[in-house]
Amino acid sequence: MVDRSVPRHAQHADAAAQVKPHSHHYRQYVPPPPKHRASEHPTRQPPEPEPPPAPPEKEAKQPRRRRARVGRRKAILGISGLAALTGGTAFAATPGGQEVVDWALGRPDYDPAADPASDGNPGRPGGQQPSTVRTYTEQNESYMASKAGDALRGNIPPGGRRFSSPAIAAQATKVTVPTALAFDPVRHLVSRLTFGPTQKVMADVARVGIDEWIAQQLAPERIAPTPVDTKLRELSTLEMSIADLRAKREELEAQGVRADEEMVQATIARQIWSDRQLFEVMVDFWNDFLHVPAFHEGSAVLRSSFDRDVIRRYALDNYPDMLVAANRHPALLTFLDQSASTKDEVTDNLARENLELYSVGVDGGYTERDVRQAALLQTGRAVKDDRYVYRPDKHYVGAVKVMGFSHPNTTADGGEQAGEEYFRYLANHPSTARRIAARLATRFVSDTPPPALVERLARSYTVNRGAVKPVLLELLSSSEFWAAVGQKVRRPMEYLVATYRTLGVSPETPASYRAASPSRTPFVEGMRQLQQRLQELGHFPAGAPGPAGYPDVFVAWSSASTMVAFWNEAADAVAGTRPMFTYQRPEQLAGANPPKTAVSYVGALAQRLVHQQLDRDDLVTIAGVSGLAPGAAVDATLNGAAVAVARVILASPQHLLR
Repeated sequence: MVDRSVPRHAQHADAAAQVKPHSHHYRQYVPPPPKHRASEHPTRQPPEPEPPPAPPEKEAKQPRRRRARVGRRKAILGISGLAALTGGTAFAATPGGQEVVDWALGRPDYDPAADPASDGNPGRPGGQQPSTVRTYTEQNESYMASKAGDALRGNIPPGGRRFSSPAIAAQATKVTVPTALAFDPVRHLVSRLTFGPTQKVMADVARVGIDEWIAQQLAPERIAPTPVDTKLRELSTLEMSIADLRAKREELEAQGVRADEEMVQATIARQIWSDRQLFEVMVDFWNDFLHVPAFHEGSAVLRSSFDRDVIRRYALDNYPDMLVAANRHPALLTFLDQSASTKDEVTDNLARENLELYSVGVDGGYTERDVRQAALLQTGRAVKDDRYVYRPDKHYVGAVKVMGFSHPNTTADGGEQAGEEYFRYLANHPSTARRIAARLATRFVSDTPPPALVERLARSYTVNRGAVKPVLLELLSSSEFWAAVGQKVRRPMEYLVATYRTLGVSPETPASYRAASPSRTPFVEGMRQLQQRLQELGHFPAGAPGPAGYPDVFVAWSSASTMVAFWNEAADAVAGTRPMFTYQRPEQLAGANPPKTAVSYVGALAQRLVHQQLDRDDLVTIAGVSGLAPGAAVDATLNGAAVAVARVILASPQHLLR
């Protein structure tokens, strides 16, 4: 058997082994590639899936039905134990059906590698645990299995405990890990629960207190709309239903408008300007966990509804309901070709991802036979005219058993309900609890989440039946959260958004602006440009092409080209190069009455941009960019060097870390 122990999604910085490409074909829409500046390169991201293998050549004579294709991803699944189940005899009597049953039962005379209709990869051997027969590692873990990951593991804070509230935990916790950031609990909280500190948010937390501000963020429906909510109305498709988008497809195409692109643009706008920041952070979190790419076949009609009706609907609610809703949504079913899975020709795409990515994980305790059984249970779920439908006539009837879940599945009409009971079983499984807990700890605490914290979060998830808010409160009341200052590095999208936020860029258009195209408002044109920029950086909302979402660890994004791109973006943002937005002039950033000497001016500018005081040595070094002596007299523009110095500050660890 081929050794597939290398990571599935990435190449480590120090790894020589080639990653075996994913064998499944994901049908996706790919926007035209953006143009790059000569000095920029897109950030490295996990490789896109390679095209599917070429179909086998037909035999000269093929009097029987189409052969069952047996493979790891795009496959006709075998039916485990089918001969003993009702209806199995008739299926096995067909030549293609007999081959699938042979494969499912693991009969020694059936060799998938010798089958010309097979891709030669039957997946993990049936009956063996993924923890001992691995085709790949969990995504973040795969990146951390490197020298850089080993170095980061040394920063795990020792010990850990839960306090009665986040504010008490913040007050009682000492920071012992090395970091470039000062331990300011307010700044730490805002850096992790928003897309970047602003003067307003820092003042809000200081005014109402840590506990009250968190309570407000956990109730986003009570937070007043901001001006961006009005601006979002200019994205004409944002509130359209699937039926509306289907009916107006030709009209929208003629206008050059795509609902999936407007969904991405609206998400970026909300990340920058919405006051419901924790909600937007959790939307981004779930988009990486229960991931459907922004662009795939059918996404122009389907993807914005998935964002609205699945991810945003349950982002701060509960995961079991989210998983059930996702498995009834045409976006997920279309992306993973679920309509092609019927009782006669069973495919495992959605069944495998529900186990491997959307619930228990690769080490969650399932076997290859569990995948096949799950695929049988999910037959009948389909998409017709861009709508989810359940087709009883396509549903396999017969007892199924997946891990600890079993169901008699005795009627075709009852198959849909049986599937939903299974999804809730998965969502409430202890392995799912631990996996979501680890992902949350990785997002909010560090790339090397403390095991004790993960266990406490998993316990909270289990006790609260998958509810999100209690788990977040458990995390925010932990000493591990407050001790992890500076242990997360911003990914490209997070960097751009944080830069716009700290610079105080406004979505309002200056009166002096003249639109280049009458077909788009200035705000819409600006959001299109930001979407394109993030595509260049390799990181935009729901942008990962495969089903795994983006990695959330520093080593996945570290490269020299990333730093160059960040510097270019910082310079553009400080200089206000997207004139459809309103910027503060560089000379305003250091305050209404900026200091009169170079080093003091730089200190005021740093306080404004990174929300902490820098030590004098750092200030002198940064001031050197201006060519001025530390004590040199300066005007409101830092003698013309304000843009250059601001750019350096925004490329510093104090802005790159969160």
